[in-house]
Amino acid sequence: MQPIAKNFISEVSNYLKEKKAIASQEDDGFSDTSIKTKKQLENALTLFKELMLRRRKKILTLVLIAAETGISKQDFENMFKIEKSLFEDLMKSIDISNKELNEALNGKAEEISKNQLVIFHEEMGEVMDVTGEKLGPFEKGQIANIPREIAKILIETGKCEVIEQ
Repeated sequence: MQPIAKNFISEVSNYLKEKKAIASQEDDGFSDTSIKTKKQLENALTLFKELMLRRRKKILTLVLIAAETGISKQDFENMFKIEKSLFEDLMKSIDISNKELNEALNGKAEEISKNQLVIFHEEMGEVMDVTGEKLGPFEKGQIANIPREIAKILIETGKCEVIEQ
């Protein structure tokens, strides 16, 4: 990321305002000065947008590198305040996405939704779950992570209760 003066955006803004004012003051919209000023305004705006687009592309690249390597302060001092905010927001989004991806890969998301942690109030023999798998036997006071459907039935009959996590 190339260093640019911190007041660059305000200077560009002032320049564009001046050019717009000059272009609007011209009586004849087809005079050489008017046409020249409008063209300068168009060119300046196009160049500014192109510069900002390139800087955003570099920020995206830096975010991806930082997400892989853990180094996130690289070239931070050369960024505008707006760009730093963009960088930080993108890093947060990448972190959240990585966390969700890791949970999905480890099966935690499915496991949490399919099972429920319970404590048994009484001894219980083996039971079959909805897929035909045997569960148990369970002893009084035993903690187990069992399918939600089975847990619901056992909780309703008073044989166990949910342990809050």
